[in-house]
Amino acid sequence: MPRALTSTLAIFLATVFALLCAFHVIGAFGVWVDLPVIPELPDRVLAHPSSISWLGVAAALALAVLVVLTRGDLILRFVPPWFSTLACLVLGAVFVLRSIGELRMFGFFRSITGTDFAFWDTWLYTPLCLVIGLCTLWLASTPRLRPPSEQRLRL
Repeated sequence: MPRALTSTLAIFLATVFALLCAFHVIGAFGVWVDLPVIPELPDRVLAHPSSISWLGVAAALALAVLVVLTRGDLILRFVPPWFSTLACLVLGAVFVLRSIGELRMFGFFRSITGTDFAFWDTWLYTPLCLVIGLCTLWLASTPRLRPPSEQRLRL
């Protein structure tokens, strides 16, 4: 993949992760209480996440921003290529697995339907996770191209 395309993909993913991070920081203040953002059964919501859990997810998404920008050679160029590749592979796998789901509450193969969350999970959350996961795996599969001035001479 050309260097410009790798950088563009890294910037795209970083932007998506940053927006999701901001969404979760805002959620920590209880703004999304009335929105279908938590899996639910037809008769009740299963959990009400604490502010700490919202912020924990936001911190993980902020870390994802660093991972994809590092893999795209835009920041932290001192990080070994194998480490950024491994981090991108894990990140991509997490999002692809999220899109597959746990077969009951969320993902493409969920059994519970007919709730507000199930609707949004079908049309937004799960496809978004699949796109993020596949793009991140694609980014991980690209060679890390550094300018010749930054490559070490091997003697």
